[in-house]
Amino acid sequence: MILKQKLAVCLCFALTGAASSIVVAAQPNEKAAAKRTLVRAGHVLDVKTGKLADAQTIVVVGDSIKSIAATASVTAEAGDTVVDLGGMTVMPGLIDAHTHITMNTDFDPFRELISTDAKQAINGVVNARTTLMAGFTSIRNVGAGGYTDVDLRDAINSGQVAGPHMLVSGPAMGITGGHCDDNLLPVQYHQVSDGVADGIAAVQQKVRQNIKYGADLIKICATGGVLSKGDDPQASQYTLEEMQAIVADAHRLGRKVAAHAHGAQGILWATEAGVDSIEHGSYINDAAIAEMKKRGTYLVPTVYLQDWMLEKGNLPAFYHQKMVDVIGVAKKNIKHAMEAGVKIALGTDAAVYPHGLNAHELDVYVNQLGMSPLAALQSATVNAADLMGWTAKTGTLEPGKWADIIGVEKNPMEDVRVLQNVKFVMKGGVIYKSDGSSAK
Repeated sequence: MILKQKLAVCLCFALTGAASSIVVAAQPNEKAAAKRTLVRAGHVLDVKTGKLADAQTIVVVGDSIKSIAATASVTAEAGDTVVDLGGMTVMPGLIDAHTHITMNTDFDPFRELISTDAKQAINGVVNARTTLMAGFTSIRNVGAGGYTDVDLRDAINSGQVAGPHMLVSGPAMGITGGHCDDNLLPVQYHQVSDGVADGIAAVQQKVRQNIKYGADLIKICATGGVLSKGDDPQASQYTLEEMQAIVADAHRLGRKVAAHAHGAQGILWATEAGVDSIEHGSYINDAAIAEMKKRGTYLVPTVYLQDWMLEKGNLPAFYHQKMVDVIGVAKKNIKHAMEAGVKIALGTDAAVYPHGLNAHELDVYVNQLGMSPLAALQSATVNAADLMGWTAKTGTLEPGKWADIIGVEKNPMEDVRVLQNVKFVMKGGVIYKSDGSSAK
């Protein structure tokens, strides 16, 4: 009680001093008008329609877009910074709705066991910059131990390190012995992952704990997975009732829920429970497709990793066969879901393959699964922004939205692979990459 009284007295003096400072600071003359950056674009792509507008200038003030107009009508003023992207096609920054930004592509069991939260935090700093430089200005991170993605998000937001805008889940929730548990060590070590919770009361507590420590969304494991020991990707893990309890608490507290789900039963149960997105969806069937369409649930496929794994993957035997089994069916099932009209938001599972290759996912959507270039681009812009609840902030180039702008050498509507080599990156009005452009 005495300590509380002392703290109250200190706080009172601190607030008094702060109030005095505020009064003094408010007296100088009106602050100067914010400086402008004029992005002179050769072409601006409207990702809602697929149409190009030639010779446009995007006026950026602070971290936001002020206006977009024909270049001929926008005259540079004293103090403006002018960025010449006259030879480029400009579009909104891309969004990846399924990353593991604090993890790397190394699934040797020994390396997994000696990983620490501190190492993951360092990984995150490196991988966040790599992802941003690849043209992904926003991501949703779905699973990180020790809340390392929470700290990374905060460091990016404070300007301490470079990286995309982030929504983060903290530790992914799962059952004992499931995909989101740590199953590599024998019983005497009693190793349990941060997000493990069983039963309705326990999962409610875990949702609240994740939110307490900074989670923007809740990630759950509805089925088994591939890169985990002793479980089956097709087997359901959380029960329908447990997932209903998770979703009810998360939604009431203003958080969306993403469900890792390969197996058809788990996809259906998670959708019936009210999750906002199904991640992976490898064994999705007609019943699950119908329920997802009914509820407007997003599917976040992660299919390029299959190509990368076939070419370069080097997995332990207890992961390898599961990967082969999933690869054998996933693309066919996901293509069926796309053609049936399930809403798609781009996700990559980056960390299962190297960060920075995220745009290869679009190549698979278009050139293997038959998605139109426009629909593919929308999955990585307007759709992903909608899933994240960020439609008012990003996903398109419009006045009032974040100045998240990328530039490429030609129209991605003609060849989506051009997005694998982004030349210009602006995030929140700050230029992070400028290959072949000039600023004055």
